[in-house]
Amino acid sequence: MFLRSLDGAMPADSLRARQPTPYPQAGASVRRHGQSLPMRVGTRGSPLALWQTRHFLSIISGLCPVLRDANAFEEHEISCIGDRIQDQRLADIGGKGLFSKEIHEALLDGRVDFAVHSLKDLETEMPPGVVLACMLRREDARDAIVFGDACRRDADPSDPYAALPQGMLVGTASVRRQSQLLHARPDLRVEVIRGNVQSRLGKVRNGSFGASLLAIAGLRRLEMEHEAGIVLDPEIMVPAAGQGIVGVTVRAKDVELHEMLTAIEDPTARVVATAERALLGALDGSCRTPIGAYAKILPNRDLQLTGLVARADGSFLLKKTVVGAPADAARMGRDMGDQLRIDSPADVFG
Repeated sequence: MFLRSLDGAMPADSLRARQPTPYPQAGASVRRHGQSLPMRVGTRGSPLALWQTRHFLSIISGLCPVLRDANAFEEHEISCIGDRIQDQRLADIGGKGLFSKEIHEALLDGRVDFAVHSLKDLETEMPPGVVLACMLRREDARDAIVFGDACRRDADPSDPYAALPQGMLVGTASVRRQSQLLHARPDLRVEVIRGNVQSRLGKVRNGSFGASLLAIAGLRRLEMEHEAGIVLDPEIMVPAAGQGIVGVTVRAKDVELHEMLTAIEDPTARVVATAERALLGALDGSCRTPIGAYAKILPNRDLQLTGLVARADGSFLLKKTVVGAPADAARMGRDMGDQLRIDSPADVFG
């Protein structure tokens, strides 16, 4: 599959996703590189993954004149185990790397030249020979509740869970979302809902679930923001580390390609993701451990980091917030992760 032009135009399909909008950074420049064309990009095949990949390609095409060729890029859809197994929680089929392992295998053996990911799906420690070369500007990091027919439509943002009737069945595959929801509303029932955004929405529409939780970033990118009944403040539902950020990986030895990608990286995304991923790495959390991490730059340019750990059933939840200098992002994340571990019951990480 080839991109047809450099201005965001792409093959007609049924994704109904909005056109990606490039955001050239002032003064960005890329020196000519020796990469052969077409350059091959690895991606999952879901509508959201394809949107993210084409968004990335539209940006890099606009900044790198040497790539202004109709056949400059070639998409390679790669099936990952996390996509193939839809009836189990991610923790039950291996946890880490479920949406990146096969893509990075293709990167290392030369079938693709770079790979595009949802950053929250990437393990905190890259496989040997792979580097996280670039992060794009963050979309809204918040989670949203998708309401079924039985939910109240006049939800109060300060008390959003009041929109859910007593004992309602809510679908999510995320133990992070489950733990925070059940901590606030232990009367609710939570069961696994897997699949792409469209299939999850369909399961709410057909009544299989009374409601579900999804990242608002994905809904926006697919022009489905109207499906969100209410968007949750990060103080109410702490997001996942890296949520809303697109990350690009390359082979460590491809220095020129790595250099080219630094020209399109968003520095704020790098700072907040560094803090969030350092927290996650310090906790060494698996998909069985509910962990939230959300960093933002404050108006005074300080970095604020909020971290959360919990039990999946919501019976324990611990949240901490710290403020520091952006240059200390990695240290802040590690220190908070260490403190959360110290202050939590041992079984949370068992």
